[in-house]
Amino acid sequence: MKNILEVKDLHISFHTFAGEVQAIRGVNFELKKGETLAIVGESGSGKSVTTKAIMRLLPPGNSEIKQGEILFDGKDLAKLNDRQMQKVRGKDISMIFQDPMTSLNPTMTVGKQIMEPLIKHQNMSQSAAKERVIQLLKLVGIPNPDQRFKQYPHQFSGGMRQRVVIAIALACNPKVLIADEPTTALDVTIQAQILELMKDLQKKIDTSIIFITHDLGVVANVADRVAVMYGGKIVEIGTVDEIFYNPQHPYTWGLISSMPSLDAKDEELYAIPGTPPNLLNPPKGDAFAPRNEYAMQIDLEEQPPMFKVSDTHFAATWLLHPDAPKVEPPAAVLKRMKQFNRAKK
Repeated sequence: MKNILEVKDLHISFHTFAGEVQAIRGVNFELKKGETLAIVGESGSGKSVTTKAIMRLLPPGNSEIKQGEILFDGKDLAKLNDRQMQKVRGKDISMIFQDPMTSLNPTMTVGKQIMEPLIKHQNMSQSAAKERVIQLLKLVGIPNPDQRFKQYPHQFSGGMRQRVVIAIALACNPKVLIADEPTTALDVTIQAQILELMKDLQKKIDTSIIFITHDLGVVANVADRVAVMYGGKIVEIGTVDEIFYNPQHPYTWGLISSMPSLDAKDEELYAIPGTPPNLLNPPKGDAFAPRNEYAMQIDLEEQPPMFKVSDTHFAATWLLHPDAPKVEPPAAVLKRMKQFNRAKK
């Protein structure tokens, strides 16, 4: 399958009063046509910074793409100027943000806000754009679209506002859709509806999706492949089945162990000990070593390379080195793997 987007050796820094924060430290991944890639990890791992760099939405002045390429349609987005990027943003690559209320203009009707990208990027007339907006509102499941077209964001519920934001993102049939934790601000039932809607829309418009989340439970339902991020790096990447049924990195084990389970009765919820690394002064070795109960001396001295587990599965942990001791995933991970198997059947 053809790659629609490739991120190669991406390094991003923020220049602050305290010094240089090395937020992204050599990220590599590709997105294939029509697939959903989930990027998971704790807050501060670099998920949103990576995708905002693709959209070129990093704050000007104190952020810098120090190294690397973001290849889309034969162009390196990292090298485009603002005017060139405006032709890509919203048309070929769109983004759904976490909080719909901060994504929408409270002073404009919902209809006008969805019309904007159609008029700017598709050169549609007002009447043609209005007709398309009505279709989009229907497509994302908003009832009475003719009436809703004239209403303001405050007249919509949280779930309906997120549907409006999705309609804006899909207006120009983008080739890549980036969803930055689009269900975090919503309750569980609305969350499920939005996820189902996104899966359905992907089939209809044949777009590729990058889905950012810290919730591995969401990933199982929406993703084809999963990239696990920690300390500004991808530490494991593979198909959704490989990550859930054969996880290799101790950090991935920690994330899986910390997933709440309906089977648990008096079981204490697991939390990964310690805190993420300070990227003002990144560690010399594996960034996860201080929190890793399986860490070896080499973890403190040298960053592990990406070891190949299969043609589609790679993990950056010294435990995969031929000379490393054999370590089984912890009991909590093995238990979750059995639960995933039961749920799948």
